[in-house]
Amino acid sequence: MSNPPSIEERIQKIEKRNKEVESNKSWETSWSRKILLSFFTYFSIALYLKYIVQIDPWVNAIVPAIGFLLSTLTLPYFKKLWEKYIYKQ
Repeated sequence: MSNPPSIEERIQKIEKRNKEVESNKSWETSWSRKILLSFFTYFSIALYLKYIVQIDPWVNAIVPAIGFLLSTLTLPYFKKLWEKYIYKQ
């Protein structure tokens, strides 16, 4: 029969998990993530426009990329409204 983990081992596991959660949260709200997502949105739309729709993509692809960036910037505001009026615990 195996011994149950000690209190210290359990605390270490919890602390490790908390660090991972903090890291994930920091990444989710970072400007690096928002800029990378905007770039990938722009690039994928540009390729789509160039090879599928066959129009000049480099200017036209900026619209969805900016729209995506604006949506990520406004989501925290709407999250606060949602928490205040809808989520109510």
